[in-house]
Amino acid sequence: MKISKILIGIDDSKYADHAAEYGFDLAHKFNAEVGVVNIIEPMLIPQTSAGIDPLLGAGMASTIAEDMEIMDIQKSHAGTIVENIIKKFGADMPVTHFTEYGSTADGIINCSKEFGADLVVIGTHSRSGLDRLLMGSVAEHVVRHSEVPVLVVPFSS
Repeated sequence: MKISKILIGIDDSKYADHAAEYGFDLAHKFNAEVGVVNIIEPMLIPQTSAGIDPLLGAGMASTIAEDMEIMDIQKSHAGTIVENIIKKFGADMPVTHFTEYGSTADGIINCSKEFGADLVVIGTHSRSGLDRLLMGSVAEHVVRHSEVPVLVVPFSS
């Protein structure tokens, strides 16, 4: 088995930071290329009473400009996350980075295919019980649907 490309899924959590460190260490050991992916999930913004249509009682749609501004803010934040991870762990190597919109798990899987990854490295938030039922498990979905091996790095304090 040859590991020549490693894709690391990140967000702005300590869990992803720990997984990124692990992934970059593996990349150094295997002399592998690294891809870093941050997925931007659609943001739901609750409507305030000022945004309620008095006749229908339903929330009024936001304007395209408001939606674009939110997307720009999210994209900027994602770029900062990726830049910080690369500076922290991969400053001495070329890193391909991806910023995708949509489902986190599916985005990681799609980027692993696009990058041609031999291994995907992700962290886990260690959710269980009701929290896992409500929030789902990105790591579990990636493990179940990835076409390449997935290394799930647990966080230990």
